[in-house]
Amino acid sequence: MQDAGTVAVYFVASPLQYLAARRIALDFEPGARQVLVWYKPGMKSVVDPAQWDACTYMPWPRWEPLPGPFGRHRRLRENIGRVAALVGKCDRLLLHSAVFDTEAINYFLGALPARAGAREMRARILPDGIISIRRYPLTLTRRALQCVRRLRSLVDRELSYRCFAGDRIGSDAPFCDRIYVVPGLPHEYPAHKVRVLGPLVDPVAPTGAGSPAPRRALVVGQPLVGAGLLAAADLAPLTQRVRDWLMAQRFEQVYYKPHPKDPAQELRHPDYRVVDPSCPLELHLAHTAYDAVVGVRSSALLFARQIYPRSVPVVSFGWSRLKFKSADEERDMKRAFEQCGVSVE
Repeated sequence: MQDAGTVAVYFVASPLQYLAARRIALDFEPGARQVLVWYKPGMKSVVDPAQWDACTYMPWPRWEPLPGPFGRHRRLRENIGRVAALVGKCDRLLLHSAVFDTEAINYFLGALPARAGAREMRARILPDGIISIRRYPLTLTRRALQCVRRLRSLVDRELSYRCFAGDRIGSDAPFCDRIYVVPGLPHEYPAHKVRVLGPLVDPVAPTGAGSPAPRRALVVGQPLVGAGLLAAADLAPLTQRVRDWLMAQRFEQVYYKPHPKDPAQELRHPDYRVVDPSCPLELHLAHTAYDAVVGVRSSALLFARQIYPRSVPVVSFGWSRLKFKSADEERDMKRAFEQCGVSVE
């Protein structure tokens, strides 16, 4: 492998982060060597190796430690070696992640530039859907945990944890110089660091007038009762309310996209047809013409609103019954949906 001028590394854990990384690679770093690292096993079906100069799966040390003593520590070391081998030597290193307050990613801030011989390193924030609309300040407990993680350097000098204050994703940290955001979503990040991404997918062509195709709607599923977002007694009325709206709008075909963490398919009505594409939901929406997209508080509704023309309703149901961590979270999330043009019912 020849030495590279700039290498961009993307640590991703979701289809959204993957699509954002691809947009960054194309629009912001077209001349760099592009290295993708995914750390959720389910992402394998999403990744297209042909789109990257190098890519690899990276086991999460806490959940997949190496067998034997100090398995977590040895997994960290193995991960650094795995990624460093793909990066090679370079002058400038750009590390992208949705969050940097985690041991699986943070240690790369010091270890990877040293391995690559990079004279410059910058960290950049990937968007993470609805989570990215709010700041999450580090608590005293988390600040203390950062200091504890620094103790690893006493055993292994390469594992030196980068402590920082402010927002836990690292947006206020001195090593972070850029924060990527999805168009249309509000945020609370420093304006001088923010870069707005272009469309993550190409928008679907609108259905032509007078088309003989039946009117189709998509219901986006997500765990509600199972995730503690809704009382069990409210699930059946909410499911029926969604179906009543679809029937009132005279949709001839209703499809249901299950969520991988919702085996019960809580929002599904027996009349719905299940669709489970192998590609990310965002890509499925871009390639499939629906005449409405509905759900509860899934971030997929925000991206459906960006993809489809305004003539296609995107509707969120059940907000009066949903549970939130705080009144501020409910206010900010509802504001994000409304600003993006999602109807909140």
